[in-house]
Amino acid sequence: MNERNLEDIIGTLYDLVQDARSVPLAADKCIVERDRVLDMLDEIIAQLPGELKQSRTIVESRNELISQARREAESIVRQAQEQAKQMITKEAIYAEAKRRSEDLVGQTQNKITQLRKAGNDYMDNALRETEETIAKALEDVRETRMKFRTLTDAQEKRKEQPELPEQTAEQRRLPDVEL
Repeated sequence: MNERNLEDIIGTLYDLVQDARSVPLAADKCIVERDRVLDMLDEIIAQLPGELKQSRTIVESRNELISQARREAESIVRQAQEQAKQMITKEAIYAEAKRRSEDLVGQTQNKITQLRKAGNDYMDNALRETEETIAKALEDVRETRMKFRTLTDAQEKRKEQPELPEQTAEQRRLPDVEL
């Protein structure tokens, strides 16, 4: 037989069985030429290894392609998960930094408020003490001034009065006034 492809041989075999005469009293059985059918089967077997090899190569290529696609997909998924983790980590770091900075700003503002109050209290206290010291000094000055006037008034009165001979020097002495 000349070289035909597998599909042609199977088609011819199919036609041979379909066109074969039926066996009397058995419509589902037929008579075919044994040698011819065996030759066709030999041709099929002869071509099958090449066809099988080609189909196996195709299946292996397909399986390798699927495996490669799976590996690439898994790699992409891993990369995406890693990026997601990094983004989550960055987001968490950003959120933590923001929270800490807000805490720090709040603490700083509280400290500023405390320092401002302490400064105001200190200044008010210092001014009050200064005012009390000045008031005491003013009172002392007024008291000293009054004593001074009393003393100078007494001296003036003595100068105006003639001196009596019966007064002793001790009697003429000015009254004791504390300065």
